[in-house]
Amino acid sequence: MSELKLMKGNEALAEAAIRVGADAYFGYPITPQSEVLEYLSREAHARTGMVVLQAESEVASINMVYGAAGTGKKVFTSSSSPGMSLMQEGISYIACAELPCLLVNVNRGGPGLGTIQPGQGDYFQSVKGGGHGDYKMIVLAPSTVQEMADFVKLGFELAYKYRNPILILTDGALGQMMEKVELFSQQDRTFEDLGWNIIGRSNGRDSNVITSLHLKADKMEEINIRLQKKYNEMRKNEVRYETVNCDDADYIIVAYGLVARICQKSAQLARDKGLKVGVIRPITLFPYPEEVINNYADKVKGMFVVEMNAGQMLEDVKLSVNGKVPVEFHGRMGGVVPQPEEILEKLEEKLLGGSK
Repeated sequence: MSELKLMKGNEALAEAAIRVGADAYFGYPITPQSEVLEYLSREAHARTGMVVLQAESEVASINMVYGAAGTGKKVFTSSSSPGMSLMQEGISYIACAELPCLLVNVNRGGPGLGTIQPGQGDYFQSVKGGGHGDYKMIVLAPSTVQEMADFVKLGFELAYKYRNPILILTDGALGQMMEKVELFSQQDRTFEDLGWNIIGRSNGRDSNVITSLHLKADKMEEINIRLQKKYNEMRKNEVRYETVNCDDADYIIVAYGLVARICQKSAQLARDKGLKVGVIRPITLFPYPEEVINNYADKVKGMFVVEMNAGQMLEDVKLSVNGKVPVEFHGRMGGVVPQPEEILEKLEEKLLGGSK
């Protein structure tokens, strides 16, 4: 049965991984996500036998994930922005080898070592493919501690459905804040012959070879074509989003994650002033809710994008709107979190030509 607890976002995510029956975690501590490793080290092995290992680096941890995923085990890692940068080569290998795993990025302000405060500057890296080659991952963007837990379960389901790495892109504020979270019941760790996984010859099945190295160009193209078909299936079936008061809106704010929660307050303040403002929250950053945004562009006077970066998702909103209405932007950087009143003021200034 489910259980209600007051937890930090990082701890809720780690607890969800234990309860979903994860087999292994390989990671390296970095603020503001270190509680994931700390919680798992304290709780996981004694309760389920889950392997929890602090690797010597993020490069080592992603390659450990690669190996464990090849055996069919339910495996994941977590890090924060600089650490995720170090993992990109391994993620590309895993995507090409078509192995399921879960990745978590608790985004902090950058570039460089930056700050330990929350940021959204990893959008391009996460959504456009931070490593080399034409690969994609479903990217889930939680906005609550509840979703930090729920998206672990969903992420593993999608990883095995598509045999692909799945990324939860959150931020330092959600990782550290405490909220009530309803945790699902404990699931057993299971192992089954999935057909593609490495199991040796002990059961009579021939061994598989898992690799991302294909030296013949026609073979590499064949694999890329198959991967693109899979990514198109994701686009068709896995778009997730939330709309708030958009049906009668004259203006729509588009934001994801923590910022989307703040923008809902901004929209409420706008309506208190007689301005009809709604919010679209993309939950999947890939696949992106392009069609939804394009359809609303037929009904509104303008869209306003708010992010904790210099304007990264902004590009996808503009592509989705396709020139139908003005698209304006407000961003804060370096770990600064925008405030509801500030967002409304900027919306009025940039879309309405001043305060109304």
